[in-house]
Amino acid sequence: MSSTPAANPAPASFRADATVISLVGFAHGTSHFFHLMLPPLFPWFMPEFGLGYAEVGVLMTVFFVVSGIGQAIAGIWVDKFGAHRVLCTGVGLLSLSGVIVGLAPNFIALMLAAVVAGMGNSVFHPADFTLLAKRVSAQRMGHAFSTHGISGNLGWALAPLFMTAIASQAGWRAAGFGAALFGAISLAFLIWKRDLLKYELAHEAPAKSADAPAVTGGTWSFLKAPMVWYAFAFFFFATFGFGALQNFGPPLLRELFGLSLAASTSALSVYLVGGSLGLVLGGFLAKPGNQHERYVMFAFGSGVLFALVMAFVPLPAWLVLPIMALMGFGIAIAGPSRDLLVRAATKAKLGEGAYGRVYGMVYSGLDVGLAIAPIAFGMLLDRHLNSMVFVGIAATLACGIVAALALGREAGSAATQPAK
Repeated sequence: MSSTPAANPAPASFRADATVISLVGFAHGTSHFFHLMLPPLFPWFMPEFGLGYAEVGVLMTVFFVVSGIGQAIAGIWVDKFGAHRVLCTGVGLLSLSGVIVGLAPNFIALMLAAVVAGMGNSVFHPADFTLLAKRVSAQRMGHAFSTHGISGNLGWALAPLFMTAIASQAGWRAAGFGAALFGAISLAFLIWKRDLLKYELAHEAPAKSADAPAVTGGTWSFLKAPMVWYAFAFFFFATFGFGALQNFGPPLLRELFGLSLAASTSALSVYLVGGSLGLVLGGFLAKPGNQHERYVMFAFGSGVLFALVMAFVPLPAWLVLPIMALMGFGIAIAGPSRDLLVRAATKAKLGEGAYGRVYGMVYSGLDVGLAIAPIAFGMLLDRHLNSMVFVGIAATLACGIVAALALGREAGSAATQPAK
């Protein structure tokens, strides 16, 4: 008999829920921190090892390719071994990647660091969302997903400042060791509060009733469910457009609107700040029983509108950053509803025992989007089709709406009934 706590204790105390949300949020912030561990150090890597922009850019392509492939595998491990064990393994790998950077004698070692970091990053979405689904009360699930998204934005914001500050004062190797220490602190918290993050695995639990949905067949049989591919498509399109801003925001805005270097380089930060505020609002809107696809449609619809304004309206320079903030705010409102929608569809079609596999697979769409976006939007910029980048962002968000509506139909009655 398992001695771990039962899944979804009801009702959990506010303190227990808040602790779980904080621990998972800090871990998610750690993963986003390591997304940007390497790019701030590019100016040091290039003269140190005689590298060009294309070569250092390969490091991030490797990171996201490894992470994307690994997420589907990590999801299976989450369902088999438990989210806490897999999450601790991922954080440990991230910390190790920082050590490898600190010791790197050549570019090959940096490639190894990118591979290890990608492996570590691959566990977070299946592990995080399974932990939240299993260990947080249904009435606080919207706030849990909201906090999860905000913590990721904070990790993105912290990494460039942290890495650049240490590298400037003590060298890039010290920055790598600093990142390793950051990961080790996150791992220590997860181990310290491990009892709150454990739950009964599906194969350890007593037999369910005959009418309870469950995955049947082999390990990969869940891929036959249409909702998995609707969700994959949704995350692919939702992230694809962001990849344009993440990679090419500053030069794009300078050429389209004549922004200064300082203003254009701050555009992504402004977008993320607006997104964090949108996630807060989204957390209040995303309640059990709501039709979450409607919030996604509203949020992404606003993003389509703002993207088309950026593409076709000759905005004065002073208005560009506020529009970027509003676009980030509007799109991010969908975040908590998006994750609750995947949870509802998974529970309705495959059962709670498939959370890890489904989250791992559908969130690999995120990494695929981030891996392909630089190539697709880079081709537009090479042909000086700058405004078409924002048209492309609008088009991908519109495709995301279609995928969300299809996912909502798959969720069926589970999207309109309170989660149990």
